[in-house]
Amino acid sequence: MTTLLKTFLAGLVLLSAGFAAESRNAGRAILELPPVPGNPRNSEGAFLTLRDGRLLFVYSHFLGDSGSDHAKARLAARHSADAGETWSADTFIPIPQEEKAMNVMSVSLLRMANGDLGLFYLLRFSWHEMRMWLQRSSDDGRTWGEPINCMPAGGYYVVNNDRVIRLKSGRIVIPAARHPSRADRNEASAVDWRGVATFFLSDDDGRTWRESADYCTLPVVHTRSGLQEPGVLELPDGRVWGWARTDLGRQYEMFSADGGERWTTPTPSRFTSPNSPLSIKRIPGADTVLAVWNPAPAYETRALQRPGGDRTPLVFATGRGPVEKWTPARLLDGDGEPTAGYSYTAIHFTADAVLLAYCAGGEADKSRLARLRIRKVPLAALK
Repeated sequence: MTTLLKTFLAGLVLLSAGFAAESRNAGRAILELPPVPGNPRNSEGAFLTLRDGRLLFVYSHFLGDSGSDHAKARLAARHSADAGETWSADTFIPIPQEEKAMNVMSVSLLRMANGDLGLFYLLRFSWHEMRMWLQRSSDDGRTWGEPINCMPAGGYYVVNNDRVIRLKSGRIVIPAARHPSRADRNEASAVDWRGVATFFLSDDDGRTWRESADYCTLPVVHTRSGLQEPGVLELPDGRVWGWARTDLGRQYEMFSADGGERWTTPTPSRFTSPNSPLSIKRIPGADTVLAVWNPAPAYETRALQRPGGDRTPLVFATGRGPVEKWTPARLLDGDGEPTAGYSYTAIHFTADAVLLAYCAGGEADKSRLARLRIRKVPLAALK
């Protein structure tokens, strides 16, 4: 490390100490789940409001000694009866085949058309087999039905947490990145990490699934990422707005005019970004959406602080759509924690606030994915 970089980092530490009493971060942290022995990582999750008004939060709770993406994990659930101010202890959702799988993670929660609670998750059996499954509960999570495979053909599909949506038509859309195999070896090096964005659709409330007519590839030569970790949002005009992370300094976006069947060629979006996920949801009762992301690409001349790297800070902005004017990006987290990294945000709105759950690991955690934080931001602060 150069003397100049050491001086710069020391200055950041002093600056963060000066802001300790008055952080610029939006809202406040209401739950912190750090790694502990036997539980090396707590990460990405999703929220849902239950029929009795309580909040449900489900997340990936890792077991053993390793917090890597392919290490053992379970789905842990917590409840809040006071709009997220306090939370219950963990209970664990039993997942069929989880003992045979490498792990289970990447949860989405969705209220189904018949009133059931829908639990979507990835089961990873090998570096060539990872697909999304759906389980339904008619009693808001006390008991669960048999799992439904949402991806008819075998393969390795990455779906982020809190990504599954329902369109106005009733169709359910799962955005996924397909990663083809490059060799038969059961190891990460056998996976082609240049993602191909594709979409899985259900028109019968999740009982049967099929893949979209189109898939999307990144239309450039110099990329090692392709289109990874896509997300989707329905626009007021009925189009579906899709986006995906890339290693080209921006999120790339694509659009569908027929409910996710066919898609335009991906192009650079307004969101500068490293190869980390962007999360967007519509604010209830408003004509604006909320976006949460890391705005700092990994430029060749930019020194990256580790382990936070290019996933700090975490910012938010609001706007009406992909081409309309947006508010300036504002700090959500990252003031005073220069070594932390923030990513995989779940977004859930209450009557007067938004709850944001995201990975917030730092140097003490040895991984930016190891610590889970829930932050509560008043809706008034989004304007």
